[in-house]
Amino acid sequence: MAKGIALHWRLIPRRYTLLGTECRSCGEKFFPPRQLCPNCRRGAKIKEFKFSGNGEIYSYTIVHSPPKGFEFMKPYVLAVIKLDEGPLLTAQIVDSKPEDIEIGRKVEMVFRKVIADG
Repeated sequence: MAKGIALHWRLIPRRYTLLGTECRSCGEKFFPPRQLCPNCRRGAKIKEFKFSGNGEIYSYTIVHSPPKGFEFMKPYVLAVIKLDEGPLLTAQIVDSKPEDIEIGRKVEMVFRKVIADG
């Protein structure tokens, strides 16, 4: 039996643990992980790094016209989050009303199942 796409992504450890990389030479941290530091060009000095999942809202938008299949979620907030350790990532903001969202607000990572396959 073929695995569903959602299950496939859940089985990738980096997706649900915020596992990235850190350059031991310059200290820069990356998410998603990199095999080579773009700053100092040292691949041999890259090691795994687990991010805390804490950060702040760097930018955001409120989605009023979602893609097909996600209409039940509208309106929802998509944000660029600056992790405490430095990298930026895109995430949906949950457990908050869209009108309460503001740049600089502290957030923490949580994972939610949005829909189930079959």
